[in-house]
Amino acid sequence: MNQQYVWDLQDVDATQVALVGGKGAHLGALSRIEGVRVPGGFCVTTEAFRRVVAQAPPVDDLLDRLSRVDADDREAIRTLSAQIRRAVEEIAVPDDLAAAITGALARSGERAAYAVRSSATAEDLPTASFAGQQDTYLNVIGPAAVLRHISRCWASLFTERAVIYRRRNGIDDRSVHMAVVVQQMAFPHASGILFTADPVTGNRKVATVDAGFGLGEALVSGLVNPDVFAVRDSEVVTRAIAAKQRAVTALPAGGTREVAIDAQQQEQPALTDAQVVRLVELGRRIEAHFGSPQDIEWCLVDDGFRIVQSRPITTLFPVPESGDRENHVYVSVGHGQMMTDPMKPLGFSMWQLTAMVPMHEAGGRLFVDVTARLASPASRAGLLDALGKGDPLVRDALETVLDRGDFVPSLPETAPAGPPPGGAPAPIETDPAVVTALIERSRVSIAALERDIRTKSGPELFDFLLDAFEEHKRVLSDPLSIQAIMAGMEATWWLNDKLQEWLGEKNAADTLTLSAPDNITSEMGLALLDVADVIRPLPEVVAHLRGVQDDGFLDGLAKLPGGAEARDAIKAYLDRYGMRCVGEIDITRPRWRERPSTLVPVILDNVRNFGPGAAERRFEEGRLRAQQKEQEVLSRLRALPDGDRKADETRRMIDRVRTFIGYREYPKYGIISRYSVYKQALMEEAGRLVRAGVITEPEDVFYLTFQELHEVVRANRLADRALLAQRKEAFRAYHALTPPRVLTSDGEALTGAYRRDDVPAGALVGVPVSAGTVEGRARVVLDMAEADLEAGDILVTAFTDPSWSPLFVGIAGLVTEVGGLMTHGAVIAREYGLPAVVGVERATRLIRDGQRIRVHGTDGYVEILP
Repeated sequence: MNQQYVWDLQDVDATQVALVGGKGAHLGALSRIEGVRVPGGFCVTTEAFRRVVAQAPPVDDLLDRLSRVDADDREAIRTLSAQIRRAVEEIAVPDDLAAAITGALARSGERAAYAVRSSATAEDLPTASFAGQQDTYLNVIGPAAVLRHISRCWASLFTERAVIYRRRNGIDDRSVHMAVVVQQMAFPHASGILFTADPVTGNRKVATVDAGFGLGEALVSGLVNPDVFAVRDSEVVTRAIAAKQRAVTALPAGGTREVAIDAQQQEQPALTDAQVVRLVELGRRIEAHFGSPQDIEWCLVDDGFRIVQSRPITTLFPVPESGDRENHVYVSVGHGQMMTDPMKPLGFSMWQLTAMVPMHEAGGRLFVDVTARLASPASRAGLLDALGKGDPLVRDALETVLDRGDFVPSLPETAPAGPPPGGAPAPIETDPAVVTALIERSRVSIAALERDIRTKSGPELFDFLLDAFEEHKRVLSDPLSIQAIMAGMEATWWLNDKLQEWLGEKNAADTLTLSAPDNITSEMGLALLDVADVIRPLPEVVAHLRGVQDDGFLDGLAKLPGGAEARDAIKAYLDRYGMRCVGEIDITRPRWRERPSTLVPVILDNVRNFGPGAAERRFEEGRLRAQQKEQEVLSRLRALPDGDRKADETRRMIDRVRTFIGYREYPKYGIISRYSVYKQALMEEAGRLVRAGVITEPEDVFYLTFQELHEVVRANRLADRALLAQRKEAFRAYHALTPPRVLTSDGEALTGAYRRDDVPAGALVGVPVSAGTVEGRARVVLDMAEADLEAGDILVTAFTDPSWSPLFVGIAGLVTEVGGLMTHGAVIAREYGLPAVVGVERATRLIRDGQRIRVHGTDGYVEILP
């Protein structure tokens, strides 16, 4: 056998993807697993594909043209991909290659029936399955037909759907090559698909089997609904037997056809329960071999199973490593921090080192293990209450797990914990000086960090940072700071509960907290309006900003009339807020100081949509609305029975909420300020590593954990290039995964449900976080730098951390997919008086950009208007 072009499947293993493609490598590996039977055959290698395509110069030119086509231009992709396929199919297979293929066929019987299956090098990968993107041909008989269908498989690398799939997964068309698998045809009684983990819930302990009669094409093409079995612990736990009216069978002369199934057989199960369990046991053996859950295509021939394909299930969210076999329940950190994008290793490891509780990484996201607190009756109610206030969907998901009764063991009741030594802390006084002192403490701590870190480098820097992380946590756990945060939140909850009880008014605190003092995040949004005031009268500066292409634009401003003043205004803003950015909890994200061009579209929107003095005017309008609301509420309360007492209590709580609620945003500002200092020092160290040849570029350090980077610096040794490449590929793949709010150690992803019946049909349900109703144009914005907002627009996005607040000054309402009552977006929406609904599942996909919507911020739902 000419091994340059043709390899027997028995000689192939999982390492040879570049030679035989993903499918071929998997089939070769499968054939080596004891007890797994794979139909025999051979692979036509990628070398054959390269040789054939090289004989067609038009293909190279067409690929160049395809690479320049926009990913959304479906018509151009359709046209060019069809031209490439035609060019490939028209190439004659060279004689020596044809001889190698027909020689392999002769060993199995030239007139035997074969399945001819494409096997691309970017196929059946751990991060992208490419299922159904290239072609398979069944029951191909005779050498001429096999050669013809091999050419068709080569051409199928360039189907429209395959090209688009590669674009979405960031894979270059030229980097992918096509092998072809030629296998002896199996003629099954039944066939189907086995998932060794539940593909819907992610549960790794539940396998699902789809089964139908005849060839598997009937299921894959959607011709019939399959029987569906679920298996757990070697037992069929659910089954749904479908009426299977059609099947696909092989024709004697080659090819396949649809046939009708006898009426008496249609509702018979395609497999017995015993066969299903035996198939799942086989699947578990395959899963163990590959080390990950598998999507397995199988067929039943003479009561024996043949495996014709196995690929990783790429849609499952990874499970955090626990180091034991106990049950665990994890809650997403990203949903609480309003940042559900994946983090790079340096980012998540530094968040772990500076967090107040242990955190576990999976899929580039962080999770907290809440199993012990759920198991203890003493802490369970408090945990559910606290998490439910932040995000009701998290609470519902946890209650779903608890309701099963057997996943989280309930610990014995224990006596309530007594007061801490020295008694409970005295209630904090309603005194603005408390907040002033806390802010000054934070400022002094950060100044000391900036001063002391300047002289540190090499291993000494990392020792210093480990100490700095302890100071970081000490500041975060300052009892007075925590009391101040809780005082504002508890006053908010008290006002909303009591004013609804006494006056029937929902979410009254939303108006009472407008323009509260000391809110660093809302001040950040208003301060950018002041920057726009400086720029608005300077037409040359405005024109210059409209043409900004990179982050060096500030240097060019000084040459323009009024440009120095504009530059100084922007720099002053960056001095105070430049440590912030979207996804700021990941230290690897570029800060505004590093990428000031991010702010230019927002500045230009403010120049266009507002007049001079807008910041001061908006703040004063909010303060007056809050003052008027206070007077109205107190007046109505005094008219009630026992009204003077109720009014006095309410006035004290209003004073308390306005004193402390703004401080709620300050600790995060302190954290991100410290992160900016850490990052500057680490990037200086990264520069030294580049100059020493330890890494190729400074950003390589982002793909090492803090501990790994510490070791690289300490040993001054070359970073593992293969590890860096693997981490970069994994990070890219993690973007395709949606992190669940709650995840179990079985891999089950739970999103929770609102379980409400008080909203209009078709409305999108969420959490009401800022009162009022507004109707307007939806602007679906996934990247703050690409926002193009007009006055009256409603911002619809996945999440909003504090860096989004400059956009809030120019919108009329807010809808997000992630968030809760006290998350940053909700706090700032109330501060600015924007009706807002958060936690709206799939809002950015269900609402189209430009649609008119109505946001019910008081009642927590969104209507899409005709």
